[in-house]
Amino acid sequence: MIAGPRVLRVNPADCTAADLAPAVAWLRDGGIVAIPTDTVYGLAVDIRSVLAVRRLFALKGRPARAALPLIAASIAQVVACTGRLDAREAALASAFWPGPLSLVRDAPAWVVPEVHGGHRTLAMRVPDHLVARRMCDAWGEALSATSANISGAPPADRAEALGALADDPHVLVIDAGVTPGGLPSTLVDVRAARPVLLREGAIPWSRVLEFVHG
Repeated sequence: MIAGPRVLRVNPADCTAADLAPAVAWLRDGGIVAIPTDTVYGLAVDIRSVLAVRRLFALKGRPARAALPLIAASIAQVVACTGRLDAREAALASAFWPGPLSLVRDAPAWVVPEVHGGHRTLAMRVPDHLVARRMCDAWGEALSATSANISGAPPADRAEALGALADDPHVLVIDAGVTPGGLPSTLVDVRAARPVLLREGAIPWSRVLEFVHG
């Protein structure tokens, strides 16, 4: 890792996986990459690496039991990570992905336990932001995407708002301009017979239920 801010600037309209090769190399070295999403900037790490995940928790001051949300490039990549979607999950994915809806899924054994904080579940979504999806494409599997901020502080909607996070020697910033901001993703668990709303966000619960019961 090198000292001083490290910034990779990309065009959010036509970013390719090849453009993100330096970020892929950074992740392989156990680093943290700040990436734009369809809400705010997130912090991505290799979810197979205990070292990288611990670095992320230390950077944010995040409680160890607070699981990291994940993003993927596509429904196929979600399935590759956590297994087949059931009928209700598939209906929600078809209706709201790419977009700010996170589904609770069972965590596979290969994801390091620090990612899910011992809960054995993961919150996953496909974001409606080309750069975020291309990053997952370039990496080849799902990545963490916890908000890019110190725990309890406002999230960053642009690279310039990352503040001290961008100065950390383990952080590489992908600057793709301003993100939409707004509410976080809506988090739901539809694995059991009765669907559960864990966090209402950008997508109203009433809209989710239309597709769950439809």
